[in-house]
Amino acid sequence: MKPSVGPFQNTLTRAGDRDEYILVGGGLQNALIALALLERRPDTRLTLVEREPALGGNHTWCFHASDVPRSARGFLEPLVVKRWPAHDVMFPSHRRRMPDEYNALTSERLHREVSARILGAPHARILTANVRAVGSSSVTLDDGLELGAELVIDARGPAPAPLVNGRASLGGGYQKFVGLELRVDSGTAPELPILMDATVQQIDGFRFVYVLPWASDRVLVEDTYYSTNAALDLPVLRQRIFEYAAAAGLRVQGVLREESGVLPIPARLDLDTVPGNTVPRGSVRAGYAGGLFHPTTGYSLPVALRFALHIAGRPAADALGAEYACLMAEHQRQVRFCLRLNRLLFGGFAPEERYRVLERFYRLPLPTIRRFYALETHAADRARILCGRPPSGFSLRRLLSGGQPS
Repeated sequence: MKPSVGPFQNTLTRAGDRDEYILVGGGLQNALIALALLERRPDTRLTLVEREPALGGNHTWCFHASDVPRSARGFLEPLVVKRWPAHDVMFPSHRRRMPDEYNALTSERLHREVSARILGAPHARILTANVRAVGSSSVTLDDGLELGAELVIDARGPAPAPLVNGRASLGGGYQKFVGLELRVDSGTAPELPILMDATVQQIDGFRFVYVLPWASDRVLVEDTYYSTNAALDLPVLRQRIFEYAAAAGLRVQGVLREESGVLPIPARLDLDTVPGNTVPRGSVRAGYAGGLFHPTTGYSLPVALRFALHIAGRPAADALGAEYACLMAEHQRQVRFCLRLNRLLFGGFAPEERYRVLERFYRLPLPTIRRFYALETHAADRARILCGRPPSGFSLRRLLSGGQPS
């Protein structure tokens, strides 16, 4: 594929400059890095390489207001499509309204805002191209063109985890989902998001429905599963969404958009994607490919944002120094705790009992819940989450047998 380049390629070439940064992959992680860099240093020399004609794919990202430091609000705010003052969680024996602002981003908005910011900068550009090879200071495109930079960040997303006997090879399992954005009768959409409706029938592991009301007549409904099975039966899940909508009083007029995904929920570390590790030729891996996501919830924005602020806060030559090592070490500490939780979730409970873990979690103090989602737990938070009487359905024998029935 011949790359279609932004209007600044010739300026860079004539001046004999190479980029400070090459960002490989146009998803959330590199979009945030580009915005953070251009917010701090508008004259940053950067190239973002994405194989698709639009940035961001087909996704919805959400975050709690408490996840975002003040220093990031300026460049993050234009990406926010919708915010709500609170949100609900629902379980068979426990329902709770969480008094936390909740925010949503869409791929469409991300593409619009990030493209405008990059193409409006004097020394930044977007290339639409396939990548053949990635190194610590160079990227080779499929047509043989080699680009150079002081720092290359590879955030092209996760490779599908291999299966062993039909199960996730890193233990744990997958968070898989299908979401339909529905046009409904005006006034039938709920006022607040439902982050987790686990009152639904528990099928294929821990199942919950996620509801985002974009407007009084438009709502995103996602059917979500924590399962050891990576298969996604789209027709079946679509039908379950329509059944849920009907039961919730959502009178559906049509489907506006569909999204789906299968995200790894590991129970062990993959040495190739330990946060801070590099790909074979030495480029920095980031985003899902680099393990910079929440291993239990799948939320990626808080961690991606921290990494973006780190990159933007110092010259490219200093990005991988002692402060980077400290950032990655703290992230790995948080990750190890989450992997322990994932082993308990997938190994200690029968599939139909997994919801009880989250039901118990949502009885904890609000600050602990906030810090867990932001992947910033304290020792006291970890003790609150793990200690005490285990949820009903926990089986030590099942856990020790690798998640198989005792």
